[in-house]
Amino acid sequence: MDEQDSLAEIFGKNITRLRKMENMTQLELAEKLNYSDKAISKWEQGNSLPDVRVLVRLADLFGVTVDDLIREHKENTVVPKNTRIRSRFITVVCSVGICWLVAVCVFVLLGIFGEHLSFKWLPFLFAVPASAIVVLVFSCVWHWKWVRIISITVLIWTAITCVYFVAYALGAGSSIWLLFLIGIPLQVLALFFFVWRRKAGFREIHEKNT
Repeated sequence: MDEQDSLAEIFGKNITRLRKMENMTQLELAEKLNYSDKAISKWEQGNSLPDVRVLVRLADLFGVTVDDLIREHKENTVVPKNTRIRSRFITVVCSVGICWLVAVCVFVLLGIFGEHLSFKWLPFLFAVPASAIVVLVFSCVWHWKWVRIISITVLIWTAITCVYFVAYALGAGSSIWLLFLIGIPLQVLALFFFVWRRKAGFREIHEKNT
């Protein structure tokens, strides 16, 4: 087997796997590319390779790179963009759901063993900053920049709110509202850091291109 045949076979396996992961038939893929389903079948069987323009269109369609299409990969190491987003969204929702499950369990326990407590609903309030932390961690790992700043904002203000209500429950004075003033510089610092990071990233890209 020469290099051309080997490349065609690798491409065929990759395109077949990506198409199936998107629950797309050969005919549906062919319609998106304005090709015949016979051409798609030849590609997937490793009998031929499309030209570079079609490779670029396929890469854009599946949210991968051209290199991902023609390189041999371990199983499931490269997945379509839509599949990745869907999988990550489900991961975040399940992780946040665990935070709220814990809050419900604590609320139930307080309802059973702490009937005299007047702030049994506090676990639900604490679940909000806990959820923000979870989202923040995933947004840092997956480079979701705007989700990151939103989760930081939610974390700052809900954490202060939690401290406020705990202090109120413990009988703190009327001046505890001053706690919210702490959130102002924290929010400004978070926004400044976010904007600075974006500018630094743009500067690095510009330096690489010049």
